[in-house]
Amino acid sequence: MTISTMAHDSKAKKMLIKAGVILLWLLLWWLLSVIVDSEFLFPSPVSVVSRLFELAGTADFWKSALFSLGRISFGCVLGVATGSLLGALTAFSKPLYEFLSPLLLTVKTTPVASFIILLLVWVKRSGIPIVIAFLMVVPVMWSNVAQGIKNADSELLEAAKIFGFSRKQKLRAIYLPSVKPAFISGCTTAIGFSWKAGIAAEVLATPPDSVGFNLYYAKINLEYADLFAWTAAVIIMSFLLEKAVVRLLK
Repeated sequence: MTISTMAHDSKAKKMLIKAGVILLWLLLWWLLSVIVDSEFLFPSPVSVVSRLFELAGTADFWKSALFSLGRISFGCVLGVATGSLLGALTAFSKPLYEFLSPLLLTVKTTPVASFIILLLVWVKRSGIPIVIAFLMVVPVMWSNVAQGIKNADSELLEAAKIFGFSRKQKLRAIYLPSVKPAFISGCTTAIGFSWKAGIAAEVLATPPDSVGFNLYYAKINLEYADLFAWTAAVIIMSFLLEKAVVRLLK
């Protein structure tokens, strides 16, 4: 058996295990729905999947999904750029880090709901998910990029100094390879944070044509099949988005 065949078999085994775990949880969900015996209070997996397909067949579903994806992704990209820049600057400047660290601590420790309530006063409803996604991503990227720079090999830096490397050469040959794993890890974490926080912001701010608005609408109208279906849509979109970004980065 070749190495490639063994690797393929191992990958197939992992996929089968994951599929089995998912099926087990779906079975538990179905059993709970049977025990509750009320599609109104606790819809079954079949009902939710059926409703999800019904929603996916409408233009409003895709309009809401794309608008939410666009808003939150825009905030996430801004957060990645800003957090990476701040991480690089503060890694090379201790006074700047001391000056900005209270801001980082404030953003990291303040509850998302508090930010959303404050932003309802200052920002248009459609802009709140963008700002929230941005705020969730910045601390993650800031910490990861700064740590990646600090973890650069000191011996390589010393050798670069001896051989007279320019700043550009040290950046390309030493710092970027050191930062890359931390940057990818930060992006992966940031996507999940920004997506969940962005949807929560939409639920509270209820901007029109958004996933969060539809979740809120389903809740106040006691349409629990729709609530579960939209939640499933959020999970699927988050999973696909994370996989796409990680593959793109690698």
